Amino acid sequence: MIETVNPSTGQVRERYRIHEPNEIDQRLALAVRAFEAWRGRSFAERAGVLLAAADLLESRKEEWARLMVEEMGKPVGAARAEAEKCAWVCRHYAAEGERYLAPRPVETDASRSYVRYDPLGPVLAVMPWNFPFWQVFRFAAPGLMAGNVGLLKHASNTTGCALAIERVFREAGAEAGLPDGAFQTLVIPSRAVAGVVADERVRAVTLTGSEPAGRAVATAAAEAIKKSVLELGGSDPFVVLADADVAAAAEVGARARMVNSGQSCIAAKRFIVDRKVMAGFVDAFVARIAAMKVGDPMDETNEIGPLARPDLVDDLDDQVKRSVAKGARLLLGGERIDRPGFFYAPTVLVDVAPEHAAFSEETFGPVAAVIPADGDEDAIRLANATAFGLGASLWSRDLERAEGLAARVEAGAVFVNGLVKSDPRLPFGGVKRSGWGRELAEEGIREFVNVKSVWIA
Repeated sequence: MIETVNPSTGQVRERYRIHEPNEIDQRLALAVRAFEAWRGRSFAERAGVLLAAADLLESRKEEWARLMVEEMGKPVGAARAEAEKCAWVCRHYAAEGERYLAPRPVETDASRSYVRYDPLGPVLAVMPWNFPFWQVFRFAAPGLMAGNVGLLKHASNTTGCALAIERVFREAGAEAGLPDGAFQTLVIPSRAVAGVVADERVRAVTLTGSEPAGRAVATAAAEAIKKSVLELGGSDPFVVLADADVAAAAEVGARARMVNSGQSCIAAKRFIVDRKVMAGFVDAFVARIAAMKVGDPMDETNEIGPLARPDLVDDLDDQVKRSVAKGARLLLGGERIDRPGFFYAPTVLVDVAPEHAAFSEETFGPVAAVIPADGDEDAIRLANATAFGLGASLWSRDLERAEGLAARVEAGAVFVNGLVKSDPRLPFGGVKRSGWGRELAEEGIREFVNVKSVWIA
């Protein structure tokens, strides 16, 4: 059995029966049949399914939001916004998918030659708990629009969300013509994933999650010689240069660190601040975080909820303690909150250095590390002094200068004077240990297609 636990209370919410091997086999066979029916559908028909799904997401967003809150502790306002964002990505690909995948003519010595983009087949998605709807839809919407079908192995603690998403597509499909089995959830433990990846009926795999999980899935995909996309961890720098609008940077920085209660791969984690403006930034930054309300995520006034699991609290507390032991100074928080559930106090560490855990490791929770920099060159050096390369935020009033520095930041996205976020119109992914491949935009929908050259004499 798989149990889901409400992070606000620590109480078991639901128990789910794990799919047996014969059930997995039946679902894979159904996915193949669905693909044969779906691959030949027109873009207009595919778009119709996505638009129907978008309507369901919006009309029942309160239901989906409560489910997200109860399974992983997301503040309810953020959960509601997540459901709305899933509708956006569906509508985006419904509108732009055909253009993204339009055949591309190429001049050769043939009478006609072109490149076309054909679907691959069933794609397995191994998804995380922190954005339990959004992570799935940013794979599913482009995948279905491309003519593929989806198999979802969700994080065990968000199994209810996984089954709810399957229902969304089943109900949307009943209205708009999606074949039975075109999107299915596999209720399986992590140890069963490699076997599904190896099955010849699965044509590709995408994973969003931890570095160890990414390594395991990438190994399984490589052994089976299958395409994979990985979106792994991040230790995103938030760089505040000497000429930045410090008040704005502190305000946005606080929100950027505490988004999703700090449980986001692209949350700002390392605040690299020029010494000339360090004092003013720290004062404003700490004041803003200290003012954030922590508590029941169903209370609309609370900005920070619990962490999703008790082991995440243990890991975060250990990282803070190890950083302080090596010389980081604690200005705020640094302890568990004494109440039911898995709560950790919003925390700010200053004088953080590369040898500290808060600098060198991904901190997945409400802990901010502030690092002093001696000018622009030092700031960029510190920003790149990480094994990760997912997102980065850069603050300066001189936009030309900021753009020049952005080109030198080793990350999949750099936001100048703004909070790093995913957007269906922009490709999303990282470099170094943050993974490979891209999701979203034109680049994302082309990850799982056969890029086929056609040459006609």
